[in-house]
Amino acid sequence: MQQKPQLTFWQIWNMCFGFLGIQMGFALQNANVSRIFQSLGAEIDDIAILWIAAPVTGLIVQPIIGYMSDRTWNRLGRRRPFFLAGAILASLSLFVMPNSPVLWMAAGMLWIMDASLNICMEPFRALVGDMLPDRQRAVGFTTQSFFIGVGAVVASALPWMMSNWLDISNTAEAGAIPMSVQLSFYIGGAALFLAVGWTILRTREYPPEQLAAWEANEKATASASQTTDTQVTGTQAGTDNSLDAISQPAQSSDNPPVTTSQASALAISTPNTDNQDTDSSSSSPGIAPSASAQANSQDVFSQSSIAAIPAREFLRSALIWGGLGALLLVLLLALQLDRQLYILGAGLLLFAGIQLLCARLSAQRSTDNGFYQVIALIKLMPSTMKQLAVVQFLSWFALFAMWIYTTPAVTAHHFGSTDTASAAYNNGADWVGVLFASYNLYAALAAFGIAWLANRLGSRKTHLINMLLGGAGLASIAIFNDPNLLLISMAGVGIAWASILSLPYALLSTALPAAYMGVYMGIFNFFIVIPQILAATVLGVLMRTWFDGNALWVLVLGGLLMALSGLATLFVKEQ
Repeated sequence: MQQKPQLTFWQIWNMCFGFLGIQMGFALQNANVSRIFQSLGAEIDDIAILWIAAPVTGLIVQPIIGYMSDRTWNRLGRRRPFFLAGAILASLSLFVMPNSPVLWMAAGMLWIMDASLNICMEPFRALVGDMLPDRQRAVGFTTQSFFIGVGAVVASALPWMMSNWLDISNTAEAGAIPMSVQLSFYIGGAALFLAVGWTILRTREYPPEQLAAWEANEKATASASQTTDTQVTGTQAGTDNSLDAISQPAQSSDNPPVTTSQASALAISTPNTDNQDTDSSSSSPGIAPSASAQANSQDVFSQSSIAAIPAREFLRSALIWGGLGALLLVLLLALQLDRQLYILGAGLLLFAGIQLLCARLSAQRSTDNGFYQVIALIKLMPSTMKQLAVVQFLSWFALFAMWIYTTPAVTAHHFGSTDTASAAYNNGADWVGVLFASYNLYAALAAFGIAWLANRLGSRKTHLINMLLGGAGLASIAIFNDPNLLLISMAGVGIAWASILSLPYALLSTALPAAYMGVYMGIFNFFIVIPQILAATVLGVLMRTWFDGNALWVLVLGGLLMALSGLATLFVKEQ
């Protein structure tokens, strides 16, 4: 039977090259937005809430784009129309952002920039699954990882390189943004457009009917192979050969076979050698689960299953979330707590309203509605994905705290200045860019060690070790007084970053049905952006009430949450 063809090295290279530009955009955002906000007059305890644009846009945009790109086909293809639209908008926002004359405009540009980057990024993840056969997906995701690392290292260090290599001023008068930062954003915008444009021009996508035919052939081949294996097993065992007894090959609960992952699924490129018995079909990288497991997964996520969710399920969810939101708002009003926290209560009420809308659609049998299907898929979420939600929540809260508060912490406590017009502050802000570049470089180097360690200890134990190192590194920023020693801190953070981008997705991969890959990758992103929204809401309050304006304590809190994230990984069970 005809199978999906293998691509050459350069075809994979061209397909993934756009990630270089996308990551340059994200790296410039992460390393410089707090600096821009402070330069335009933001108080330290207001910075977090200004960052809320980034996670909110991810929460809204990624599942929508994932759903739409799964169902798009035109002259440009399936994913490339979203690459083009996102690249144009993101490049323009990178040019405008450092020229923002006032704080509210910079905050608004962050909304546009983050939404545009998300429009580009989500289809890139699904493109690997579209274009590559199972046996090449590890190569595809690792190639994306390479471009993520290169883009992040270069873009994070750009302001420092501008001022130290090209002697471009890194200071500006109060209320203005330094020229070194402006030029860095211009370079990032041009690089993003050119890199994504290269992928658009050099990659040709397969039409949906061709992909469907290949998938059907693969299922038929796997089914025939599974039937043969079943007959052999029954003959050898001479015992009950029920489907339940034989449908699942023995697998390591810590390091299952991998079929897909996110951009940086680095730990899946080596075979499973855990000290447990495994079927030959589950011992090689890039091999899908057994045919019966796939069939069961597809049955669970079939259109009939989505349509079969009764309206009362949505009504019950609406009552629970609406009640919690109303209770929270009442408590906040009664205790006269910070109004910034009202966002949490409003968010719960909004989610309750979404559940009510889905209840109505279900009662009216309007279950072909795309919005309804995304919410229904959340209810049908695999248990592995629910358990990994806790892991993601803790780790991404910690990361967001780091991205927001490293610049205020380092400039104030390691360079001794909070005056955004001073040379000391801007030297410190440039050094933060170097620190962010270094943790991305450490992450690229650590990827090989993580793959080796996961191959021996399993993904869960390896992630635990990595997150403990990351937590120690993040918390140690409060201990080291010499700015140069912060490079040691970033080593731990880089190891954790490499692990965050790979091992949770390796653990998740076998639970996701191929037909819903794009939308489920978008839904999984909820557990990245929801903790960021929470962090943006509560960190400013913590700074005012508990931490006395000392940003170092936020980094210590982030280190603790990173360690807890590693511990939570031990509770993840495989399907």
